[in-house]
Amino acid sequence: MIINEWRSKGKVLNIDGHQIFYIDINAEKEDTICFLHGYPSCSFDYYKVFKYFKEYRLIIHDHLGFGLSDKPGGNEYLLDYQAELSLGLWEALGLKNIHLIAHDYGTSIATALLYRKQGAGLSANIESLILCNGSMLIDMAQLRPIQRLLKNRWTGAVVASLASFRTFKRNMRNIVSDPNSFSIEDLTLLWKLLLHNNGRKVLPAITRYIDQRYQNYDKWIGALEKTEIPTLILWGDKDPVAVYEMANALKQKINNAKLDTLPGIGHYPMIEDSGNWSRSIINFIKSNSY
Repeated sequence: MIINEWRSKGKVLNIDGHQIFYIDINAEKEDTICFLHGYPSCSFDYYKVFKYFKEYRLIIHDHLGFGLSDKPGGNEYLLDYQAELSLGLWEALGLKNIHLIAHDYGTSIATALLYRKQGAGLSANIESLILCNGSMLIDMAQLRPIQRLLKNRWTGAVVASLASFRTFKRNMRNIVSDPNSFSIEDLTLLWKLLLHNNGRKVLPAITRYIDQRYQNYDKWIGALEKTEIPTLILWGDKDPVAVYEMANALKQKINNAKLDTLPGIGHYPMIEDSGNWSRSIINFIKSNSY
C-alpha cells in the first residue's frame, strides 16, 4: 500500500487551525468506537482490526504530528492539547457517546481526557475504556535507547536526522513477539507516513511526551484511579517496553477494571494478534452495554 492509497480511505477536518486526518468506517452505525494510536506510528496501526468491528462505527485519526495530520514545527506537542484536538474532532463529527480504545502514546491522551472529565467535563461521553500496552505508569516503563536519545534536547535533532528505515525496522520488530508480525510492506508505509510532511523534524518534540508523563503523573493517574468508567486492561504479556507488571499494577489502581491477557504477544497486539485482540474488546463492550 502507498500513501495515496491510505489517504483515500479517510478525510481531513480543520480542528483548531490544524488539518487532522481521520477515517470514519460504518458511519451508519449508532454504537461508536474511537481509537487513539501509539508512537511513532499512526492510524494505520489499526488497519487489521477494522473487519472485526462490523457492528460499530469506527473513528480513528492521526494525532497532530503523526501520519497524514499536520506536523507544525515549533510545537511542544502537549498531550493535553492532543486530548483537546481529539475532542474537537469528535464534536465536529457529532459524537455523543463513544467507546474509547487507546494504545501506547494514546493511553496518556486517554488519561488526560479522564482528568478533563473530572473538571469541565467532556463533549462526548465515554461509555467504556480499553487501555492497551501503554506506559502510563512511566516509572515502570523499559524505555528503548532510541526514545531516550530522541527526547533529549541536545541529541534529539541529530538522532532524528540520522534515523533510517533500517533502524526503524529493527526497532519496531524488536518490540513485538514475532518480528514477522510487521510485514516489510507495512513497515515501509509506516516509515513513509512518519517522514511525511516534515515528520523527521518534529520527531524529537513529539518524543518528549515521555517527560510529560512524569510531569503530569499525579493528575493523570489520579484521574485513572478515580474513574467509574468500565475499563478493560488489554495487554500483550511479552511487551519489552510497557511490561506486563504494569498491567497488573493498573488493575490494582483502577476500581472498575478487568484485566485480559494476550499470551505471547508484544507491544502491538492489534498487529500481532488482531483477531483475539478484537474479540476481547467486543466481548467487553457487549458485557457493559445496557
